[in-house]
Amino acid sequence: MTGIEHVLNPPRMNFGAAADGRRFAVIALIAFLTLVDLFAAQAILPALVEKFQVSRAAMGFAVNASTFGMAVAGLGIAFFGRSIDRRNGIWISLALLSIPTTALAFTDDLTIFAVFRVVQGLCMSAAFTLTMAYLSEHFSPAHATGALAAYVTGNVASNLFGRILSAAVAGLGGLEINFLTFAALNIGGALLVWLTLKKKSATMQTSEDGSFNMPRWTYHFTDSELRRTFAIGFLILFVFIGTFTYGNFQLLALGLSPMTLGLVYLVFLPSILTTPMAGKLATRIGAKFAIISTLGLAIVGLAALLSVSLPLVLAGLALVAVGTFLAQAIATGLIGRRAVTDKAGASGIYLACYYTGGLAGSFVLGQIYDQVGWPACIGVLIAALLGAVVIALPIGSTPGPSRL
Repeated sequence: MTGIEHVLNPPRMNFGAAADGRRFAVIALIAFLTLVDLFAAQAILPALVEKFQVSRAAMGFAVNASTFGMAVAGLGIAFFGRSIDRRNGIWISLALLSIPTTALAFTDDLTIFAVFRVVQGLCMSAAFTLTMAYLSEHFSPAHATGALAAYVTGNVASNLFGRILSAAVAGLGGLEINFLTFAALNIGGALLVWLTLKKKSATMQTSEDGSFNMPRWTYHFTDSELRRTFAIGFLILFVFIGTFTYGNFQLLALGLSPMTLGLVYLVFLPSILTTPMAGKLATRIGAKFAIISTLGLAIVGLAALLSVSLPLVLAGLALVAVGTFLAQAIATGLIGRRAVTDKAGASGIYLACYYTGGLAGSFVLGQIYDQVGWPACIGVLIAALLGAVVIALPIGSTPGPSRL
């Protein structure tokens, strides 16, 4: 092992703060380049509505169709994750991601646009799920939560800078240049993974043949705590997608221009600072209370979105982002700790539930927004997070199932 690979795979005894910082920075950058396409198109949603001449709900659903691909690929990794080489699976997925991203620049048909978004989701989810499994397998339990929090932090950064970049590039060069720019970022992510992730790992070797095994897969559903975490993941992205997709139109109604809309996503900056604290928060007060408290923070933020005051709305968006990203990082760490066997399968199921929630949020909230209005959307979003709080209440009270 030579060169930059040493950043992510130092000698076991070298776990100093400086080494952790470098390693986690690379992990966050990989996450950023893996998911930068996922939500960037939300920042140009009004421009896409104008280009395709469709309703806001139809365009919102097409833009978020990537979450369907994310869910499908998550299940695929859950089924067959043990037989996939982590490093090769990650960099190949990111390289393939550049193909549908490029194709988006040249389509004028909404259905084809949605199909390419689904394919993007397939590639992103494969890379995302395999990276989560890689981190769970390559780090000790003491460091895995921090590594996963770094990965979710990169996800937060992709939400912020991806949206700002998308709005700026589309405003200056048009929608075609925007998608071509993101295709170049996809290639950059593939190269980074190729250079930094370890080529082989004994932790990936198993005496099993890696084929699909139903008892092993359904093992995850015998654990009530995992089931609850899967449901919480569904509701987290349901709320996040609903808020930051259709909230764009509310911001335009408050007088913001499409170019200024990209700068609104600076509300994600606090999340970049708070999300790395997820591991410490879960350790200090326990996963259950950490999830409940962070979701409560998001509920406060949602209530603020009913205001017609722009500063209060921006503060509410910041609270929603902080709360949901912290809850996501805590839930992700809980999955990694709770799944004592087949971590790739558990991660895949969680992400399938998570991104299915995003697709449901896009569809349900789009219909409510177009037919009833924004206050009704906020009511549904608050009810969803209250449901997640109720689901989280028994977490930590039951032992896990026997190991397979």
